[in-house]
Amino acid sequence: MVAEVAVAAVVFGPDRARHSSRGQTALVLGAGGVLGAAWMTGALARLAGRLPCAAGDADLIVGTSAGSVLAAALRCRASFEDMVAWQLGQARGVLSDSAALAAQDGPLPPLPRWRFGSVPLALTALLMPHRVPPWVAASAWLPYGRGQHTALRSLVTGLQRQAGVGGLSAEWANGRTWIAAVDYDTGQRVLFGREGAPRASLPEAVVASCSIPGWYEPAIIGGRRYVDGGVRSMTSLDMLGGTDVQEVYVLAPMASTEPGHPLQPHLRMERRLRQVLTLVLVRQARALAARGKRVTVVTPGPRDLDAMGINLMDPRRKQAVLDVSFRTSADALARLDAAPRAA
Repeated sequence: MVAEVAVAAVVFGPDRARHSSRGQTALVLGAGGVLGAAWMTGALARLAGRLPCAAGDADLIVGTSAGSVLAAALRCRASFEDMVAWQLGQARGVLSDSAALAAQDGPLPPLPRWRFGSVPLALTALLMPHRVPPWVAASAWLPYGRGQHTALRSLVTGLQRQAGVGGLSAEWANGRTWIAAVDYDTGQRVLFGREGAPRASLPEAVVASCSIPGWYEPAIIGGRRYVDGGVRSMTSLDMLGGTDVQEVYVLAPMASTEPGHPLQPHLRMERRLRQVLTLVLVRQARALAARGKRVTVVTPGPRDLDAMGINLMDPRRKQAVLDVSFRTSADALARLDAAPRAA
């Protein structure tokens, strides 16, 4: 049971001593909004020392929503110093314009257009409910978002320019980076960058993966509309079952193996939702472990959650979340080897 886990980092699968170090490595970066990205930035900096290679050199990186932004940054060879500076609005050079634009974002979305987000998806959910998970179907009934990802598109474009790569970097083109989004008319998950997926530039894919229904406009790629990949799955960890990766590292800002026990009613409700998401994540991690893969899952702990609050899109809390994450992630990873391995 998740409640038995005493730290915010958990390992599933074989012990490291019995696990082959020659297998491929995957880095899975989950959804979590503005504050989830800040938390993952701190956690990534601490996790880097445990990886068998530089984070940007992982054999496979899977990014969902906020995680897609960090996936793009890693593949474009951004340093952790660059990533932290952007989080704090202190980026320089080609990233300075995007940081300035991001600083204009507020904690609440612009008023949406008063029409349903996706009538085709709503009809599919009503006529063929077995084809659309209920939480995906619910996104169809949200109003049509009006937010623009101007800063985000500028950021990814700037990252590519800084790295000297074109619209499709080598890593992106050869299937080593998957960016999760959801087709807003069918509800189907799409992993841009994966073999057989629709063709998209890296900025297009990241914007699609971050387009939260009801908050942002759907992204248009190849004439189809796409929204946040977290609508379908907060990590898409389940998609790694048929891959060759043997070592998987997961950062999941929306889960928590150690959620704490807040007294405020709204935070208690938020923690219950986290428990549901954590159970899904743990089930997926155990399924990979049953295939012989070793899965290390890192999630926010009580101190991180206190810093985040309930609105994961509140940019005013980014520095506090980042500062706490540096400390808590280091503590959790330091205790990891002493903790009992999850079954």
